[in-house]
Amino acid sequence: MKLFLSFFSAGVLLAAATTAQPATTAALSKEAPVNVVVTDMRTKQARNNELIVFQSQKNNNQYQGITNEQGKFSVKLPSGDKYDIFIMGFKDSISYNVLDIPALAPNAFYKNAFNVSIEFDPPKSFTLDNVEFDFGKSTLRPQSYPTLDELVDYLVRKDDEKIEVGGHTDNIGTAAKNLKLSQERAQSIVNYLVSKGIALARVTAKGYGATDPIADNDSEEGRQKNRRTEVKIL
Repeated sequence: MKLFLSFFSAGVLLAAATTAQPATTAALSKEAPVNVVVTDMRTKQARNNELIVFQSQKNNNQYQGITNEQGKFSVKLPSGDKYDIFIMGFKDSISYNVLDIPALAPNAFYKNAFNVSIEFDPPKSFTLDNVEFDFGKSTLRPQSYPTLDELVDYLVRKDDEKIEVGGHTDNIGTAAKNLKLSQERAQSIVNYLVSKGIALARVTAKGYGATDPIADNDSEEGRQKNRRTEVKIL
């Protein structure tokens, strides 16, 4: 999985409560146990179903885990490497910090686990890139399906989340027509998600028309940015 850096910042606490112990046997694991706990930065409550990835700086191998209801999971990482920590969202990630696991002597092993405590404030909205419709219609084009399928996968993992699918247009045409079209396009996406097994109670469609632009409508580039679909976490 390709990783992307995000602009969301987060504090970090890495408590490396580890000691290398001499061993009496040659058959010792050179993997370090790592205990991870993830909490919400604002509420301090445990965050479940968060996907955390450790990526090796040495060979780019990835090791991951998903938090349980207590916001915890455990993983084993090869020693003698540094690992970039990423919090995975929808099609992006938050680059969090680096965990250094020193190499071990031949007859040593890690007796205690590394404890990684993560606090972060997750993003509450994101834009669905590469979601396209037939011109002036609410019919989804086939090239939209990969992005929507990724949204389905995200919602399956984050099964406690509800979302709003918001449709937005540029200012070409009447306000009433744009509002109607944006609502119909948002509903088309909701219908797709439901057809893939997402409960209808978890997804809401809302059309905004041209009422919430994020760019200047005086240029084609700006109008293209305004023609978008946003997902809000409710």
